[in-house]
This record gives sequence, structure tokens and C-alpha cells, in this order.
Amino acid sequence: MAAAAARSLSGPGRRALPLVVILGATGTGKSELALQLGLRLGGEIVSADSQQVYKGLDIITNKISPQQQALCKHHMISFLDPLVSNYTVVDFRNKAAPLIEDILAREKIPIVVGGTNYYIEALLWKVLLDTEGKTSPSAGRAANPKVELEQLDCYELHCRLSQVDPEMAAMLHPHNKRKVARSLQVFEETGIRHSEFLRRQREEEGGGPLGGPLKYPNSCILWLYADQAVLDERLDKRVDDMLAAGLLEELWDFHRRYNQEKVAENSQDYQHGIFQSIGFKEFHEYLLTEGKCPQETSALLLEKGIQALKLVTKRYARNQNKWVRNRFLKRPGPNVPPVYGLEVSDLSLWDEKVLKPALQIVESFIQGQKPSIEPLKMEHEINENKVSHNLCELCDRIIIGDREWAAHTKSRSHLHRLKKRRKLDAKLSAAESQVSFTETQGAREGTENFQQDQH
Repeated sequence: MAAAAARSLSGPGRRALPLVVILGATGTGKSELALQLGLRLGGEIVSADSQQVYKGLDIITNKISPQQQALCKHHMISFLDPLVSNYTVVDFRNKAAPLIEDILAREKIPIVVGGTNYYIEALLWKVLLDTEGKTSPSAGRAANPKVELEQLDCYELHCRLSQVDPEMAAMLHPHNKRKVARSLQVFEETGIRHSEFLRRQREEEGGGPLGGPLKYPNSCILWLYADQAVLDERLDKRVDDMLAAGLLEELWDFHRRYNQEKVAENSQDYQHGIFQSIGFKEFHEYLLTEGKCPQETSALLLEKGIQALKLVTKRYARNQNKWVRNRFLKRPGPNVPPVYGLEVSDLSLWDEKVLKPALQIVESFIQGQKPSIEPLKMEHEINENKVSHNLCELCDRIIIGDREWAAHTKSRSHLHRLKKRRKLDAKLSAAESQVSFTETQGAREGTENFQQDQH
């Protein structure tokens, strides 16, 4: 019924079908909800996961099964060779955006789902800039100019940016080599300052504080969230389920086929492509020493890898939620799609708390109506200065932005240094008081002795 409604409201001169985006930390059920919506609404699913684009490591990257993919059309999964290491967000956008247009043209609903934040942002907002990784390599030069720039000292990079684009330099910390190099690359390849590109995006019709206008104004975001303790327990269990499903065999096979030779040549850094996947590099020691060390040692390294995987997975989930809050819920502007929160702490209430309200929200967008369910309230500091410079002499750091400064002054490292400084100041004060007392006492005794001599 919903699929028929979607078709009846599409076509020339009719309301535009919505772009549905499903966000949430790993383990919240994003893929399951996407599949259910796709089946009920006649939609197609576009994965926005930077590791699922590669062939291989299906278990560790938590790819949806071939059987589930057969139920509803999925895009952007398992099409890249694992040895490709220079696939960028621009490459993703240039492939995924036409797919979304094609889905809409066929009167179906595109459902974007994934946990790679910058991939999703690249699909939501228009940009005027398209230079990342697109310069052809020349003899003796790096394939990507930004990579070459990142080889320079961070202060040299920031100084060069200050000379050509002081406004952008003021917004970036000197230690943020990646972003500084990116801004320099923009100027060197286009002759236009990066800050000017951003200004043009903000001033475009529909633009705002976050940048350019939305590519798809009729967009809605469904954010799946859970109680952190519940999610942590669920993620630990998921790792155990991965092991039961053959994770170690998958890691061994991938290591022998793609990684063993790289490690032997000392050319593996686990920072690019599929090799940076959470769950592969954590087993590096185990994979390298298996069969070459006592069984007890191998068992210890295996357990170390399992615990590391559980820890980094939970940390990654927290970062994903932090991004949603900072990017969508704490930032003002007319170019932020509405975000509808769906709690997934109790999976026994999935139909009632997740699927039913999600269908109601999307069907309202299809009908061109306002959903009865209210989106989450946007929270932001109106007077927040995002480019303020704050020098923490105690930590010898430059902090840019009011929010970042407030967070720094409450951080454990800053408070630890503050406590040590106060202890030192107290000792110095006590020592100065003692010196002052001694000097005063000496002066008093000297005066008394002088007076006695006079008598």
C-alpha cells in the first residue's frame, strides 16, 4: 500500500519522493530497519559504509547477507578490490549520487544507511568543490597532492596556509595536518581560497551555517539510539557471534591472500582501504605468530585481539553517536534535515518503538504531510564562537572554538595539570612565606640587638 502511494505521488509535476537516511551507532539495527522499510515501501538501499564497499571481510564489516540482499535491492556493497587503497569520499559520492537519482527516477524511495559519517554528509549537502584525489600523478610526485603536502611539517603547512588563506588558517589548528593540507590543495589546484568556496556555499540559496544547501530538500533522518550500557553488552555479544560465524577463518583467509606479503615487505600500515577495518588490525599479532609460537602464547594473543575488538567497537559506537549530536542536533541552520529519534534499547519492542513509527514518519513524507511524531529538538549556543583562539599555557596547546575550549578546560589531562600547578603554587607560596617570615624575624632581631647596644 505504501509502495503504491509512493508511485502515485511521484512523476513530473508531483511531490518529490523523500530521501530516507538511517543513522545510528554500530549494533543498533540500521541495516534491519532499512531492509524492512525497503520491503514495505518499495525502496532500494544505498550503503554508506567505507569498508563495505570492498570485497571480502563480510563478517567483520557486518555486511548484510546475500539472502537479505536478494529480498531488496542493495547498492554500494562489495564492488572494490581489497588492494585499492586510494578510494575517497569523492569517489563514493560520484558513484552513489547518480544511483540515488536513478532510484528516484524509477519512482522508488532511496534509503541511505551506514555508519561512515563523511560519506553520508557528502550525499546530503551540495558542495562547490571537487578536487580531492583527482589530480593525475606526474613523474616523481604523489598520486594525491594532499598526501604529498601532509609529508611536510605541520607548522610549515599552517604558515603556508596563513599566507594564502588567513581566514581558513584561523579556523584550523596547526596540528590538524589533514585539514590544513586539504585547504592548501584547494588553493593550489583552483587558485581560489578554500574559505571563499565555503562562503559561496553558505550564501547559496538554501545554504546555512553547515555549508551549502541540501541536495534533496525532502530528506528525513531516522536516528537509532540505545542506552549505552545495553548497547555495550549487545556489541560484546555481537563479537562473540562473529567468532561463532567463522570470523577467525575469514581473517586467516584474508591475511594469506592480501596481507601476508605486505607485512613481509614492511609496506602495511593499516591506515588505508579495507586494512583499516575495525576487527582486522586488532588481530595483527595473532595472525603473524600463529604456528610460530607456543599454543599458550597464541591463545593469549587471540584473547588480546578479541578484547581489543570489543573495546574499539564500543569506542567507535560512542563516536558515531557523538557525531550525530554535534552535526545534527547541536548545530543551527535551515539546511539541516529533521532528525527523528527511535530508541532501540529493548529489541522486544522493535515493531512498536521502531518499525511502526519509522513507517509513519516516512509515509507522511511521501504524502507531503508533517509527521505526527515530532523530530528531535535542535540544541545550540547562539553566541558560540567557532573560530575563537584560546591559548592554554598550562597544557601548551592552542584550542580553537568556544565549545572545544570548554571541553578542554574540563578534560582529565587539563585538570591533572591544574592540580599539579596548584600544589606547586601552594609549595612556592609556603616557601615565600617562610622566607618572608625569616627575613622579618631577622630584621626584628637585628633592631633589638642594635637597641640593646645603644643602652
